[in-house]
Amino acid sequence: MFENLSDKFDRAFKVLKGQGQITEINVAESLKEVRRALLEADVNFKTAKDFTTRVKEKALGQNVLNSISPSQLLIKITHQELAELMGSENVEINYQGNPGVILMSGLQGSGKTTFSGKLANYLKTKKDKNPLLVACDVYRPAAIDQLHVVGESIGVEVFSDREDKSPVSIAKNAIQHAKQNGFNVVIVDTAGRLAVDEQMMNEIEEVKNNIKPSETLFVVDSMTGQDAVNTAKAFNEKVDFDGVVLTKLDGDTRGGAAITIKSVVNKPIKFIGTGEKMDAIDLFYPERMADRILGMGDVVSLVERAQEQFDEEKAKKLQSKIKKNTFDFKRL
Repeated sequence: MFENLSDKFDRAFKVLKGQGQITEINVAESLKEVRRALLEADVNFKTAKDFTTRVKEKALGQNVLNSISPSQLLIKITHQELAELMGSENVEINYQGNPGVILMSGLQGSGKTTFSGKLANYLKTKKDKNPLLVACDVYRPAAIDQLHVVGESIGVEVFSDREDKSPVSIAKNAIQHAKQNGFNVVIVDTAGRLAVDEQMMNEIEEVKNNIKPSETLFVVDSMTGQDAVNTAKAFNEKVDFDGVVLTKLDGDTRGGAAITIKSVVNKPIKFIGTGEKMDAIDLFYPERMADRILGMGDVVSLVERAQEQFDEEKAKKLQSKIKKNTFDFKRL
């Protein structure tokens, strides 16, 4: 995952290795490589430019401590900005309600049906819920069959009606079925298309307006890069989803979708899919993803410890001056 991007970041930071201090020249040279790495990972140009500008401003305003190098300090700042760009902190899914209703949306081939099963399995095994899967793709019989196979593999009931051609009607009937049979979470798997079209958008909007879900998730194939971000933007403008699911992060992904999507649609990434198995689902933590992208978690921890120790030393010196009655406003 992100190996190519990690290698490029590593090369960018090597520009500062052997340097004794951070200067505008060597930071600019290093961040030029960082921006190039982001663009090659299919990150939006404006996002990449704004990102490197923020890193540069923070880097030039920092003093390099004796115990760390300029390259290590730049890694720490880049790590912070990456995490911030991807959402800063984990945001929980809302499955509250009687029953809680989760509406799945996304293009065909994004992994939406498979993820619906993963989410049902997660809620069943990790949150002690009794989920019901609902097949609302009235266009592809294979999609209904697929959801039944998925449901059977994890021991979760699937509600479907092959005679009913109205996704709204199926979803409403499924929620009623859930209330009558003790299911406390309903996961509605809707139809996907090969591309965004008006019929699809109107349909998903109608379903949402009628069932009023507690959570609407947009599922996107992370391997499609910037196209994934553009699709997310189109969906968000129409259905105003609550969170994003990135699938296929175990594949040859360039990382652009993970890095960019939060800043474009201003909605949190909530889950990532990392494989085909039903337990291959992870909560999305921006800091951990920044660790993976940079591949330099140990360096970040080292700089944090050095900064903590530096602050402690300053405090001790200040305390000593106060005790000796030699305190003034000069630098310590």
